[in-house]
Amino acid sequence: QVQLVESGGGLVQAGGSLGLSCTASGRTFSRYTMGWYRQAPGKEREFVAQISASGTTYYTATVKGRFTISRDNAKNTVYLQMNSLKPEDTSIYYCNYVSSKADWGQGTQVTVSS
Repeated sequence: QVQLVESGGGLVQAGGSLGLSCTASGRTFSRYTMGWYRQAPGKEREFVAQISASGTTYYTATVKGRFTISRDNAKNTVYLQMNSLKPEDTSIYYCNYVSSKADWGQGTQVTVSS
């Protein structure tokens, strides 16, 4: 059974930093491109960043230069380091496989106050 468990969210002031983690199980993690997504209240879930099996990264324009995605294949974990946070980054953050998506986890809430 594929499972995704996100953690690390919280409340932070604008300009602050947070680090998110997502541990995956049920697939050979190291073979897959992993992604972070987010969903703000009343909006559709959107792509944030991804990291390939070889470590190539890609970011949506709104977070490029502020967020860093990384992975630890030995721990089946993907990370998202978020710096210079803005109120518009407030969302529930999720991870998933970029292709062949699994059922979404519960996500982790990130709230950025102005």
